[in-house]
Amino acid sequence: MIKTSFSHVETWVFDLDNTLYPPSARLFDQIEVHMTKYVMDALSVDAEEADKLRSEYWRTYGTTLAGLMRVHGVDPGPYLTKVHEISFDHLEEDQALAAAIAALPGRRIVYTNGTRPYAENVLKARGLSEVFDGIYGVEHAQFLPKPEREAFEMVFALDGLNPARAAMFEDDARNLVAPHAMGMQTVHVAPDRLESDHIHHHTDDLASFVARLI
Repeated sequence: MIKTSFSHVETWVFDLDNTLYPPSARLFDQIEVHMTKYVMDALSVDAEEADKLRSEYWRTYGTTLAGLMRVHGVDPGPYLTKVHEISFDHLEEDQALAAAIAALPGRRIVYTNGTRPYAENVLKARGLSEVFDGIYGVEHAQFLPKPEREAFEMVFALDGLNPARAAMFEDDARNLVAPHAMGMQTVHVAPDRLESDHIHHHTDDLASFVARLI
């Protein structure tokens, strides 16, 4: 039944963070430390206020960066470089996931609210560098983040994919609203199931789920 739902798919779009590696890797623990410090320095606020703003901007604008750009005019380049200066040493290669994704028919791409260089580092650490045909970061959407539909439209136009013949794998349910509206099959990759019209499928084991589509 699940495989039939994807029989029309020609392009497979994967989010990166907490999708192509498990949340237990806790990369965002490192990133959030850098985010907080950057907000403190850029806005001259203490750690408590920086954490508050970071969370508020993520909820309101989709990413902390989007809020910093819109509200404070922060330059995205230095911010993105700094917050992604983290260690990838504890990420483990996942041969089962690599084999499953590589066997998918059609084009396979990564689309993240991080940057392409950051995504390349994560994919290398996970043993996934060779299985994707394209990697897109927030810079490819002019720093407009998911869940904004315009961000998806820019990246998809750049890639040339047809949303009606594509699928989106994503851990943040907000980021599946636009893909659903654009006609994509949507897969929520998360520990807990969330029932919503814009979520077509759920899995807490991406490798196993993808293997069922081959």
